[in-house]
Amino acid sequence: MKPLEKFLKKQTSQLAGRTRRQSVSRLLLPAFLREPPAEPGLEPPPEEEGGEPEVPGPGPLGGGGPLRSPSSYSSDELSPGEPLTSPPWAPLGAPERPEHLLNRVLERLAGGATRDNILLDDIVLTHSLFLPTEKFLQELHHFVWAGGMEGPEGLGRKQACLAMLLHFLDTYQGLLQEEEGAGRIIKDLYLLIMKDESLYQDLREDTLRLHQLVETVELKIPEESQAPSKQVKPLFRHFRRIDSCLQTRVAFRGSDEIFCRVYMPDHSYVTIRSRLSASVQDILGSVTEKLQYSEEPAGREDSLILVAVASSGEKVLLQPTEDCVFTTLGINSHLFACTRDSYEALMPLPEEIQVSPGDTEIHRVEPEDVANHLTAFHWELFRCVHELEFVDYVFHGERGRRETANLELLLQRCSEVTHWVATEVLLCEAPGKRAQLLKKFLKIAAICKQNQDLLSFYAVVMGLDNAAVSRLRLTWEKLPGKFKNLFRKFENLTDPCRNHKSYREVISKMKPPVIPFVPLILKDLTFLHEGSKTLVDGLVNIEKLHSVAEKVRTIRKYRSRPLCLDMEASPHHLQTKAYVRQFQVIDNQNLLFELSYKLEANSQ
Repeated sequence: MKPLEKFLKKQTSQLAGRTRRQSVSRLLLPAFLREPPAEPGLEPPPEEEGGEPEVPGPGPLGGGGPLRSPSSYSSDELSPGEPLTSPPWAPLGAPERPEHLLNRVLERLAGGATRDNILLDDIVLTHSLFLPTEKFLQELHHFVWAGGMEGPEGLGRKQACLAMLLHFLDTYQGLLQEEEGAGRIIKDLYLLIMKDESLYQDLREDTLRLHQLVETVELKIPEESQAPSKQVKPLFRHFRRIDSCLQTRVAFRGSDEIFCRVYMPDHSYVTIRSRLSASVQDILGSVTEKLQYSEEPAGREDSLILVAVASSGEKVLLQPTEDCVFTTLGINSHLFACTRDSYEALMPLPEEIQVSPGDTEIHRVEPEDVANHLTAFHWELFRCVHELEFVDYVFHGERGRRETANLELLLQRCSEVTHWVATEVLLCEAPGKRAQLLKKFLKIAAICKQNQDLLSFYAVVMGLDNAAVSRLRLTWEKLPGKFKNLFRKFENLTDPCRNHKSYREVISKMKPPVIPFVPLILKDLTFLHEGSKTLVDGLVNIEKLHSVAEKVRTIRKYRSRPLCLDMEASPHHLQTKAYVRQFQVIDNQNLLFELSYKLEANSQ
């Protein structure tokens, strides 16, 4: 199950039957079937008066200013309770089927129309909803080749194709490493466009940029020699190494090789080297090879199965054809290889269920240091998530898992921080220290909010709202009044009522860089997906494509400026950094309740 899937399902179901039911005909009506908008541009919403709740901590980071292409297409927060957004560009004409829509856009560009970056961006970001990437590139190639390349018309076709291809390469970049067929077509397109390019002076600037992009993007072309193998990466959470956790996070791709431990029923393990996108069958093959090398009893190869075991003891049998299983494991879940006879006897690892109450690192660090390291780490993780992973996660489900590894890890981290807060509070046995710990977490949440790290802010508040923590009445009574009021303000900000109105008002006033509460973005995209059809009577719903692209442009806006935090470089700084990036947490809710009742048996 994907991280925070329950949250998304619950939040989406709460919205069912609302405005989308009242305006289904408008939701499904493509923009070009209605009158064009009076103004070609989108007007920004007026600034609302009033500020967000005042909290202690450093001032907000970053500032305003125009954003550069292709990130210059700003967007307001879409509310799932509203109809889909009409595209600002002029209507394309009659409705089109998926296989004809791209040609219609290219014909408009080739006809001398002013290049519309919003139109290009909408098509590039959302084409996978109606046209696979390889088919999309084939249509580009066919458009140039079929119309001829001579005279003004040939120049127009090359110019249109070049504009679309430049935008495509600029948007996809590293994701093209996973597309073998796409690499071959892009190479052919490049050669076709660059042919006789000296005759077209008007295209010189664009062809030079195309040459630079093709050199920058690592294309995967099967018939050519394989690229040198990359450095093997320890997978976040499931292979702990101090030196790795201190390094800056880089994006994962399906072809990346990682280290991972696969356990046996007796809790011994083998360490395998595998592709992130490896199938269950591939993983079992690597495990079998290791076991045979270790002179384990023969004859186990045919009977081994792969099982994901959670700290609660819950077991999930993985099918041989499943792939990309590493990033879908829970916080304290592990892979076990065993025979079918020993499946029922599998038990969680002892270190995941043993509890050692007492003073931990959280008692020795300053709230500001923890908050700043949380923000810095989550910014690294957020930057690693390609904007198209949000689209693949929602619209392609299991088929898009290979392209959503970084998003999966970010969601897992959010869940991990939530359980970290509950774990630290419930492992503190002294009531006075527990109350001090609540104060510290509220300070951490306040500083994260001022850092504009709403992901960490949300996760910490959700951890304090955990039922096993919130029931500790005697502990909460020891909290000073101003901290109780502060917590109430935080609860109001995270309140999902009126479609998270308080949160949306606060984030709309923030300038980049911003780390949003990512599950809410996925909820909005899920509503767009379930609230309207991509194809209406076989015709592309342009309005839906534009609304999805607007949400993706919002993510671009959040990341359009670099994060700058002033953190001291010292041994203590590195110790805090390692602590924040390698939380030890209890994710078993039953165990958290057991700890809670031991601390305060009669609290209500």
